[in-house]
Amino acid sequence: MTDLSTRLTVRRLLVLQFVSMGAMEMSGPFWPLYLKGLAPSEQAFQIASIGAYVGPMLGIMLTSTFWGRIGDRHGNKPMMIRALLGLCATQLLIAVSNDVWVIVALRFLQGACAGYLAPAQAYGVQIESPERRAQLFAHLQIATNLGSLFGAILGGLILDRAPFPLINVTAGLLCAACAAAAWLGLPIPPAKPPQAIGPSKADKHPSGAAVPVAGLLVLLGLLLMARMLTQVPFSLYIREIYGAAPWVTGLCYGLVALGFVISASHWTRALSGKPLDAILRWLLLVIAGCALATIAIGLTRTLSVMVGLFLAWGILLGATTPVVMSVISAATSMNRQGYVLGLSQSTQQFSSVSGIFLGALLSDMAGLSSIFFFVCAFYLLSLVVAAALWRRELKCRPGLSALDTL
Repeated sequence: MTDLSTRLTVRRLLVLQFVSMGAMEMSGPFWPLYLKGLAPSEQAFQIASIGAYVGPMLGIMLTSTFWGRIGDRHGNKPMMIRALLGLCATQLLIAVSNDVWVIVALRFLQGACAGYLAPAQAYGVQIESPERRAQLFAHLQIATNLGSLFGAILGGLILDRAPFPLINVTAGLLCAACAAAAWLGLPIPPAKPPQAIGPSKADKHPSGAAVPVAGLLVLLGLLLMARMLTQVPFSLYIREIYGAAPWVTGLCYGLVALGFVISASHWTRALSGKPLDAILRWLLLVIAGCALATIAIGLTRTLSVMVGLFLAWGILLGATTPVVMSVISAATSMNRQGYVLGLSQSTQQFSSVSGIFLGALLSDMAGLSSIFFFVCAFYLLSLVVAAALWRRELKCRPGLSALDTL
């Protein structure tokens, strides 16, 4: 492939990422609102609400390795098309289902049959040069979050004017269109010679010091748990505290993604090339900012203030998981990248599931109005772990004081 054709293919891949993620996130904030009207009891509603979010994650966790092996044998493009068709089929089946347990089962099947993101990333790596991989992943992440933003807003607008199943029908049709576009518009990537699969210079960590990968994985997990605590109670919280329309819920849900989009690349550039101790020090400040933002969300009862705080929270999130993942990747030798990044993915899925369960449990036990105080508590716990990693790094580098990292 020429450089021009590669750039065009990458742009098509980014558009597909944006549209498919938007389709998947259209129903994201609104499952509790829909399931509450279908559930036969409060207990069934609580279980179904958790299952609607956890089901796809469990499906991905259990089948991603299998689909990855199939993709290695038959190519990533067919796996992308298969995943999009699986999303289309399950969305349409959900649209015609009115039993909460059937919907939860279909949500699990949606994750098990789909798994679009991994083959899309692998396809991008196949067509992109090693020197541009970091930029590729950054752009894919931005496309993902922009899709989440516009998908949530579109879902809210649909729900304001039509029943919830129309969201699933729309999402299913978008996924079918993406599958057709991938089939017609994405070329089969050429086989790369062995020398093109080696590490790039960007893979080397600037400090050259041993990096506590296990500690960073713990920090990554805590940060994701803090973020996912609000997944189930989010729409119920906005409705109970503010009595807002569904489109406002979608806007708030999407503003976190928007903040991430507008800040992630800036954070990456600002921290690029800095030693680990400096990165950890900045993470301390960012995590402290997340704690302040979320406790302020929990305290305020002014809608405009809350909207601004959600955007600020998203901006700070742009410097959390992407930065931690980049440090983990840079600290890992090329022959262990697959294992360590796979372990990171497992950590993220486990932490997301745990956060969803805890969020539903805590909001049920302590009330919806308290959920953001628990989010703040998890950020404070993350702050303790980040501080311990920072102090460890200072001790591992004799003669370096805390002032040297300013």
